[in-house]
Order: sequence, then structure tokens, then C-alpha cells
Amino acid sequence: MDDLTNKPRPLFALAIATVFGVGYAPAAPGTFGSAAGLLLWLLLPGSPLVQGLTIVVLFVAGSLAGNAAEHYYGKTDPRHVVIDEVMGMMITLFLIPVGLGGALLGFLLFRSTDVIKPWPANRLESLPGGWGVMADDAMAAVYANLALRACIWSSSHLAIWSFN
Repeated sequence: MDDLTNKPRPLFALAIATVFGVGYAPAAPGTFGSAAGLLLWLLLPGSPLVQGLTIVVLFVAGSLAGNAAEHYYGKTDPRHVVIDEVMGMMITLFLIPVGLGGALLGFLLFRSTDVIKPWPANRLESLPGGWGVMADDAMAAVYANLALRACIWSSSHLAIWSFN
């Protein structure tokens, strides 16, 4: 039992939802969660199958753990839940062959779209329970993935305008 809330603490679900405590960062837990996602991306093999399966596992586990965390904390999408940011970084960088510089640009793009939550990401967060926790970040990450692709495409095509 948790002394503060008198509720049983779902330890495993909270560990998953907070990415083993990363979500308890005193400031900007979403940014720390995104950094954990970037680290995971760096550690995983570049295989589309491995990365795709990782995204699916994170979405399902995050939905279940996010649901338990919402019940435990008594609020929608609690700030300590950062598994959605980890998955968001994986989606942001999915199927894009970038190095560390491109991955850092993806990090900035994802943080921007996650904070701004352009439509329909802002609508998806109203889905019930853990689905809403994960779905809005998944959509924000799709936008970040597309923006990163546009940046890569434009940087490779800007060379035609060079006068050298």
C-alpha cells in the first residue's frame, strides 16, 4: 500500500509507465522521456523489423501501464508517464537512416510536435485511458517523422541552388 493514497501501488505498471523512474525527473519529464527514447533508438539494431516490433510493444505496454498510472494518480495522462515519449522517439526516427545529428534534429522536432499537438494529435489525447496517453504522442511523432524527412529531402536538394 502507498501511505499517501491508501491505494495499492501497481509497481510493475508504474515502472513501465515512468520508464523505470525517468518520469520522476523534477523538471521536463517529457524531455527526459524523449531522451530515453533516443538512447533506446541508439542501442537497438537498425533493423526495421526490430524497430517496428519495439514500437508495437511500447504502444501496447504503454497503453496498459498508462491506464494503470491514470487510475493510480487519479488524473488523465499524468506527467510522470513518459513511456509515450519513448515510443514517440522511436516513431520519429522509424525508417529514416540518420546519424546522431539527424537523430538530435528528430528529437527537437518530436518535442515541438508533442508540445504543440497539432490536429488530430490534440483530439487523440481524449481517447480513454492509456490509449489516449499513447495515441496523441504517436500522432505527434508521425508529424515529426514527416518533418524530419522533409528536412533531409530539402537539405539534399538545396545543393542544386549552390553557385560553387
